[in-house]
Amino acid sequence: MLEVNSIAPDFCAPNQDDVEICLRDIKGSWIVLYFYPRDNTPGCTTEACDFTASMPEFDDLDATILGVSPDTPAKHRNFIEKQNLNITLLADVEKKMCEDYGVWQLKKFMGRESMGVVRTTFIINPKGEIAAVWEKVSVRKKKKVNGETIEILHVNEVKEKLQELQTK
Repeated sequence: MLEVNSIAPDFCAPNQDDVEICLRDIKGSWIVLYFYPRDNTPGCTTEACDFTASMPEFDDLDATILGVSPDTPAKHRNFIEKQNLNITLLADVEKKMCEDYGVWQLKKFMGRESMGVVRTTFIINPKGEIAAVWEKVSVRKKKKVNGETIEILHVNEVKEKLQELQTK
């Protein structure tokens, strides 16, 4: 897994419209790069919808949001249309980005082991460095505060960290 202050690995991958997106072309701005296992699954849908709902706030922070999974551009297009998403999804069919970013790992589910994407989010700064990392992301988690249960959205954690990083 990549660490904060390390250089973000270069990438080029097709988006949902089969247009190649490369780090070299968007470097110089803030990038939220999140990896997720598969389109049209409950957690992945919630995460994509949360990022879509927060797009205006990320736009205000001059940040580009990119979701990455091993799905094909056609599957991404279907996912975007089905869920009314307005984020860019990159197709990492060969899992090169997943491997380069250290998110393609051995996972255990119901006693079975298999290789898969561990849900992970990176913030890349304008210099192309990893500025923040969230591993094994819970898209929404419950937390007790003063005896009351509140829901914490991962997208809000990312937004708050991005705001903090931009004020440094």
